[in-house]
Order: sequence, then C-alpha cells, then structure tokens
Amino acid sequence: MKRDGDREKGHDHRLVDENMIVLKMRIQELRMRDQENQAAPSNGWMEWENELCKNYDSDVYEAIGFLQILLMNTRPILVMGVVALIMCSTSTSLVIVLFYLLGIVM
Repeated sequence: MKRDGDREKGHDHRLVDENMIVLKMRIQELRMRDQENQAAPSNGWMEWENELCKNYDSDVYEAIGFLQILLMNTRPILVMGVVALIMCSTSTSLVIVLFYLLGIVM
C-alpha cells in the first residue's frame, strides 16, 4: 500500500504529468506570440494564406497537445496498438502504390 501512502503525502504523479503538459503548452504559446510579432508574411500571398500562416503553428501545437493529453488518458497497450496499426497500414499502402508505379513504368 505504498501507493496510498504516496497520495497522502501529496505525490500524485499523474497530476504532475498533466500539469507539466499544460505548462509546456503555455510556454509554447508565449514563444509563438513572440514569433508572430517578428514574422511578416510574403507580399505574393493571398489573404486567406496570410491568415492561415499566422495561426498555423498554434494550430499544430494545439493539435499535438490535444493528442498528447488524449494518449496520456488511454491505456498504453491501446496506444501502441493504434500506432502499430497506422504504421502497418501506411507501409502496406506505400508498397501497393510502388507496385502499381512499377507496373506502369514497365
């Protein structure tokens, strides 16, 4: 029952991990705000490209943070299974595409 003793002393490791993610996300948001003030979009871009460019990094970091939080709340074996499934399906798709390309070339 050492685990119960740790909780009584205030050592809830999962809470620390979740708070660390939030801290990293906040630090990244501050860094991105600094970069936004420094970066100027190209003159040849359309208006919608300029808008997407401003928010691109924050959108990517927000998606990665959401994925990280989601995966932390999931059983590790399930996460490994999903990653293995994605890797196998990507490899299989690549092999099929290469097979068809070789068939076209020959």
